[in-house]
Amino acid sequence: MDFKLQTLHFNATEQLTAYINKKTAKLEKNPDIESVELTLKVVKPETANNKEASVNLKTRGRAFHAEKVADTFEEAIDHCIDVVRRELEKIKENRG
Repeated sequence: MDFKLQTLHFNATEQLTAYINKKTAKLEKNPDIESVELTLKVVKPETANNKEASVNLKTRGRAFHAEKVADTFEEAIDHCIDVVRRELEKIKENRG
């Protein structure tokens, strides 16, 4: 699985990077996933709910996208990862 992280308007801390690695490691167990792109950006500095996470996930023949704005990057990442995992589970159930 190819993984790409892009941060806009800030530099990711080691703690945030470790959190991202922990969350995406669960996706690596799925052999159908070809690539995951995670984009993080600060939307409006100095306001609440200004952290945006966007996930683009590609499998054989399908692509998924999830986006969330939240108070923290961790919360936004959790939401996005949960959305794409649910979509992957639906496909798995339909297959078999």
